[in-house]
Amino acid sequence: MKENMNKFFNPLKEYWTNRSKKQKTMLISSILLLLLVISISVFFLTRVNLVPLYSNLSPSETGAIKENLDGRGIKSEISDGGKTISVPEEVVDTLKVELAAEGIPSSGNIDYSFFSENASFGMTDNEFNVMKLDAMQTEIANLIKGIDGINDANVVITLPSEGVFVSDENGEASASIVLNTKPGYNFSENQIKGLYTLVSKSVPNLPTDNIVITNQNFEYFDLNSTTNTAGDTFTAQNNVKKQVEKDIQRQVQQMLGTLMGQNKVMVSVTADIDFTQENREENLVTPVDEENMQGIAVSAQKISETYTGENAADGGNTQTANPEDAVDETTINSGTTSGDGDYEKVDDTINYEVNRIKKQISESPYKIRDLGIQVMVEPPTADDPTSLSQESIDDITNMLGTIVRTSIDKTATGDLTDEDLQNKIAVSVQQFNGKATSTETASAGIPWWVYAVGGVLLAVIGLLIFFVIRARKKKAAEPEEEIISPVSIPDVNEEVESEGTLRRKQLEKMAKEKPEDFAKLLRTWITEE
Repeated sequence: MKENMNKFFNPLKEYWTNRSKKQKTMLISSILLLLLVISISVFFLTRVNLVPLYSNLSPSETGAIKENLDGRGIKSEISDGGKTISVPEEVVDTLKVELAAEGIPSSGNIDYSFFSENASFGMTDNEFNVMKLDAMQTEIANLIKGIDGINDANVVITLPSEGVFVSDENGEASASIVLNTKPGYNFSENQIKGLYTLVSKSVPNLPTDNIVITNQNFEYFDLNSTTNTAGDTFTAQNNVKKQVEKDIQRQVQQMLGTLMGQNKVMVSVTADIDFTQENREENLVTPVDEENMQGIAVSAQKISETYTGENAADGGNTQTANPEDAVDETTINSGTTSGDGDYEKVDDTINYEVNRIKKQISESPYKIRDLGIQVMVEPPTADDPTSLSQESIDDITNMLGTIVRTSIDKTATGDLTDEDLQNKIAVSVQQFNGKATSTETASAGIPWWVYAVGGVLLAVIGLLIFFVIRARKKKAAEPEEEIISPVSIPDVNEEVESEGTLRRKQLEKMAKEKPEDFAKLLRTWITEE
């Protein structure tokens, strides 16, 4: 047996000892690479890809599904605190159909289908009322689950007891609802109002005042009344104010960041917004010729009267149809006030047309009434404020002044003076001791170790190819040397030793020195023959 082992291992040992150091390295690397490739292939080929079969399950539903899958011999995994159960991807569709046919998952709640399946004459009124209430709660919970942002809902309804007599007044019902909402989801006022209306209309004699809705974090969803209008208005106005400040801040930050460097500038903007909305009507009358304050003459009338004789008396001014638009020019020439004489009257009337302007004005409710910009600049040499020249500071101040001057509503403040602008702008030059750093979130994708393994494999393959090519080139470049072996002339007196002679001498020596081993060897030969 030992000789057989030696026959197998001796050629391998001889082959290994005859190899060079580079060949040994290449051989070991090839074996390790082969083992690595086989391991990775086995890992990916035997790995089972599990996908969710059902999510947002209750513990009882998860247990029932797990028990059914174990009975089928299907591998499954429970996650998300017992709410999600995952199975192999290739059987997920088949399992959904088969489990649905078996009525799994079953929440244990009663809905209105229970009455059609289990109707009987032996049911008492109390049992019927209890099951009816449970079915109503289940149906309302199912309706609420269909709303976006809600994972689950538990509904508890309390119905008033019916009076014995017809004249007894029925009480009001009440409802308590606990929602399991999605993290970070914000419900709008319309969605909350819809929830209250849905529950109120689903239960007889249930006013919205008797409904309480909360979520798993004990956050109440109250139905807003008219008293909350002021709060809504404040929220809307505050959002507009923040948006205006954010836009101006981004504009200044981008402009100064390009000039000084993004990490060298910090900008803060405060704005005062006028939310007053005004609707007014203006009726204006203006002259056509504003320089001479005169309109357009549209009509003219000239009356001239003369009289010669006795009792010539003074005449009166002629009245016009529209005294506001007319100019009455009367010239009276009279020789005497009584007796004989001459009488002359000239009356000129000119009607002028003016501009009549009617305006219906709706003022915008969003006007920047005041604006303040605060800028902190780090000098080129952080610990040396004098490294930023005064000229650069003046340029920054002028740019900010232009932004403030063009942003503020001029109808309320008029033209701003340089002194007013200086009061609205602040530029500070100093070193930044703490800078905000942004952390980058790792993007989901292929794990890093896959790239590492791939890089190692490529490197090993490249080294193997390099060593093989190098060995072949080296072997081709080496010249073949002729080996001249010396000629030996055997002595005629000496006995020529052959393989048989050597074997015989060894056996004789073994028989003399180790007779027991020689006997064992003979027995081995005999048994083999």
